[in-house]
Formats: sequence, C-alpha cells, structure tokens
Amino acid sequence: MTRPRVYLDHNATTPLRSEARAAMIAAMDVVGNPSSVHAEGRAARALIERARAQVAAALGAEGGDIVFTSGATEAAALALAGRGLAGAAIEHDAVRAWADDSLEVDAQGRVAVSDPARATLQLANSETGIVQELPRGLAVSDLTQGFGKLPFAFNWLGVEMGLVSAHKLGGPKGVGALVLRRGTELAAQLRGGGQEMGRRAGTENIIGIAGFGAAAEAAAKDLADGVWEGVSVIRNILEQALDAETTKTILVGKGAARLPNTLCLATPGWKGETQVMQMDLAGFAISAGSACSSGKLRASAVLRAMGYDAATALGAIRVSLGPEVTQDQALRFAEAWLKEYRRFAARAA
Repeated sequence: MTRPRVYLDHNATTPLRSEARAAMIAAMDVVGNPSSVHAEGRAARALIERARAQVAAALGAEGGDIVFTSGATEAAALALAGRGLAGAAIEHDAVRAWADDSLEVDAQGRVAVSDPARATLQLANSETGIVQELPRGLAVSDLTQGFGKLPFAFNWLGVEMGLVSAHKLGGPKGVGALVLRRGTELAAQLRGGGQEMGRRAGTENIIGIAGFGAAAEAAAKDLADGVWEGVSVIRNILEQALDAETTKTILVGKGAARLPNTLCLATPGWKGETQVMQMDLAGFAISAGSACSSGKLRASAVLRAMGYDAATALGAIRVSLGPEVTQDQALRFAEAWLKEYRRFAARAA
C-alpha cells in the first residue's frame, strides 16, 4: 500500500488552518463594501477590524498600526521603496529588491548593524532558520518566518516597521500586512480610494483578511501552548539521525539559534534540485531554498553570503516541519534521504 505523502516545506507555505477556512467561508456571505456606510458595508468593515485586532494581538502590536496588503512582498515595497536602506544578502528577494547588500554576514549567518535607523534585517531566515538579534531602532524587519513560530512582541522589538504574511502561519495565500509603530509616517504606493488609513488604496480582500485574522489567533494559541517546542524536538531527532550517518553533508546553522522547524543540509556536488526531485518521487515535499527563488538553478545567495563555496551552496536543501509532522514521518524521510545519499557518496568516492 502506498503511504501518504509527507509535506516538509512549511517555510514555503503552510496548510490552511481549519479556523482560517471557517472564517473565510463565513466572510463569503458578507456582501457589503467595507467603505460603504450602510449596514452591509459596516458588517464588512467589522470583519476587517476584527481581523486587524487579531493580527495585532498575535504580533504583540496592540496600539500599533496594521496595514493589510496582498502579502509580505507588497508590504516590503510599501516599507522600503525609495528609502535606500542597508540590507544583507541573506534577506528575501522581496527585501533585496529595495535594499542593498552592504551589511556583512558572518559564517554563522549573523548580521551586524551599525546604523539601525538606516537598515533592514530579518528576524529569521527561511532557508537556514537562523534567528537574528534585532537591534533597537531598526527601520524595517521581515518578521514573516518568525511570526507564529517564535515568541516575540512587536511593541518590544524597537522596530519601526515589520512585514508579515498569512500563508506562512496557516492563513490563505495572497494576503499579508505591514505593521507600524504607532505614529510612523508612511507614503502610499497604491493610491486611489484611501483605504487602510490612506496607506494602501483598493477595496480590501475581506475573505483573505478574515482568514488571516483567524489563522493569526490560532497560531498565537499554538505558540503559547508549546506546540513549536514539540516540533523542535522532532527536528532535532531528524537532524541527529542524518548527522550520525553523513560525512559529506554540512548541517548549516547547527548549534545556532534557529527556527524550531528548520533544517538546512548542504552536500557539495549533489545538486539541491536533484535531491528535491528524488525526495518528491519518494513521497516527501522539501525545497532547495526559498520557494520564491527556486527553479532558477543558482547557488543559494544566503549560503554564499555565509562564506560557503558555490558547489556547497548548490547542494543545499531545506526541510521545514509543521505541527502535524510526526516523528515517524520525519524518520521515514531520514531513511529515504540517506538511501539516496549513500548512492551519491558511492558515486563520488
């Protein structure tokens, strides 16, 4: 009997939470435009404001401003366009599109920021899982991967603006937010009807926003209940199983502060894309880096910035677990991957 596939690519996107699905289905029956003043419009507006409060509470950003967008990519453009902020090569491409790569990255994937007010720095890296210590006064931080997995409060980070996305924590794709410290000035990039407090024009995606709010609330509960501590235990068991039997593979970020679900393996000479296809055939979904840059057949910019050579960076894969992944499934992946690893090692000998 064929075993069910195992999804190990949660940093790319997550399964839709039941709470988000229910909220979205309910929102489909709300017919009003949230900018209308009649009862139907007020009902639509109430859905948005409830979701805004849910996202703010989950972020620890009560009293801050939540600006809903089409995703973290749009939030990055809204926060970064025209500001000329310093960044690092480990940032997501949506951030690198607006910031330079002038900040240095050390061999442990950590970034030093000398002028926080003129810089952007992610909270956690999607490929390696490495978590940064954010300096107070930072202009912008990509919080996408850490939101829902790491305990933090935006109000205590000392960051001016943060980027988040719904589909990284069990919400729908195509919706995200920019969170701002209250009083922060922001020029709209999309102009028109003046929605989102004049910061992002266009009729709001009520269905997506409702799902985002419900997912954020559920994710915050999971975090408080210690769900991700359990995920970390399984990740560590998987890491130990692989580490015990490999000599050619580097466990990137081993020993560093990382996301609880992320494991990055780099094997020089064994292309990450090949490994992804081999594991896909074996019934496991993994990735060869950020989903937004996959398929481009290039060495990971993140690993290159950390000092790894091209052959090593090209041989990197990312395994990212979710709360539904069991220890048995993780060890089944280890068995399948090690089978292919032994074949590679025999050819390379």
